[in-house]
Amino acid sequence: MFTSLGKWFLILGGFFLLLGFFFLLVPHVPWLGKLPGDIHYQGKRVTFYFPLTTCIILSVLMTILMSLIHWLK
Repeated sequence: MFTSLGKWFLILGGFFLLLGFFFLLVPHVPWLGKLPGDIHYQGKRVTFYFPLTTCIILSVLMTILMSLIHWLK
């Protein structure tokens, strides 16, 4: 039981490591967050921003990555 729990913690730790590297690289990707379809509204006192297209693209990329990992396993 604890060996499988240990494996899951290692996988989860690797995932968070990759996620951390991704967030370090995000400021260097100029198009990320500024795609057509990203919602941006700025009023006098409120600013609303929702990166819809960016979320969809990242979701598709993560799905492909997870499918590839599952296929290799």
